[in-house]
Amino acid sequence: MTIAKQLEERFVRYAAIDTQSADGTGRTPSTEKQLDLQRMLKAELESLGASEVRLSDKGFVMATIPGTLPDAPTLAFLAHVDTALDYNASNVKPIVHRDYDGTPIVLPGDPTQVLDESTAPELADKMGETIITSDGTSLLGADDKSGIAVIMAMAEQLLSDPAIPHGDIRVCFTPDEEIGTGISELPLDELRADVAYTLDGESLGEVTYESFSANRATVRITGVSIHPGSAKGRLVNALTLAAKLLNLLPQHARTPETTDGKEGFIHLVRMEGTSFEAELHFILRDFEREGLAAHSDALQAAVHAIQLLEPRATLSCEIVKQYRNMRYWLEDDMRPANLAIEAVKAAGLEPKVVSIRGGTDGSQLTERGLPTPNLFAGIHNVHGPLEWTSVQEMEKSLETCLHLIALWANQST
Repeated sequence: MTIAKQLEERFVRYAAIDTQSADGTGRTPSTEKQLDLQRMLKAELESLGASEVRLSDKGFVMATIPGTLPDAPTLAFLAHVDTALDYNASNVKPIVHRDYDGTPIVLPGDPTQVLDESTAPELADKMGETIITSDGTSLLGADDKSGIAVIMAMAEQLLSDPAIPHGDIRVCFTPDEEIGTGISELPLDELRADVAYTLDGESLGEVTYESFSANRATVRITGVSIHPGSAKGRLVNALTLAAKLLNLLPQHARTPETTDGKEGFIHLVRMEGTSFEAELHFILRDFEREGLAAHSDALQAAVHAIQLLEPRATLSCEIVKQYRNMRYWLEDDMRPANLAIEAVKAAGLEPKVVSIRGGTDGSQLTERGLPTPNLFAGIHNVHGPLEWTSVQEMEKSLETCLHLIALWANQST
């Protein structure tokens, strides 16, 4: 079986499994169905002959590909099994489009979902490639099952050819990346790596060593409840106060739909409640510490203003740290990023150094002391029904990883 066919076969099998995570469960993994894929990956790693294969009680699959160079650094390669909460992720039907001819791809489960030059401009460069989509009624799960397929193909290649020089290679598949909680449950002494890479990136040749910094905020509003027939002068409507709060926040700047590049934002992601109680959930994002602090201050100031406006209500604003820009630490030692860039070049590609408007497991791992840049895995249009991947891009991701392993084999620990 060719490498391309192996990647295709693996990806289609993995994508068909519903592994969507869930917010607010208070456990890791947040959903039991993530373990359906984790158990499969554990069994496949064992069948390939990997060492130290285990599924932890927190839902992490880890394994070792024993090194052929005892003094070379230990590298870890990670990908997450969970899929995003933004769209349906059940009953996934991956569709393989071979020899893409440049015409629009109409997804048969929902013909209103079409990949064309407006919804997927990157397809213009994919003539002749094998494109995989969902049927349009669900996520595809390329984020991050493309990365999983690449790592598994890499493991098979290294385990089947002991002549390839490398240090120990650690493989790790993580839960709950999409909700930002999983990786905090992974002790670094269990991962046992000198440097790590996540395969959770998009465009061909992409290398990321800068990400958003992130906070999560929850605003709770308690009003005064009374029958609306006798409410004059007495009712304090929590939903009305929530609307007033939103009107105090920026409308034409500092929102996801009005920003790009290095601009941060305040984003309302969920709101629920009644006239008595309301709860608003925000995410705050910025590349710089000062910008993130400014977003937090702006939200807290708006909450304070509403509290002053209506003292009979009770308002609170809880802000919780999520992750920080990996650049803060990687800029102290750029070797992990620079070698990744060299590996991309060795694969015959033009490196694309990208500052991602999001985060990866590598954001938290880097802050905790394990440098973890992010590499491309052929993921496109994430978190929606128009998600797609290219088998040839996954193949180039695999080639980049093998070059990266070779480059690190020449480095001293």
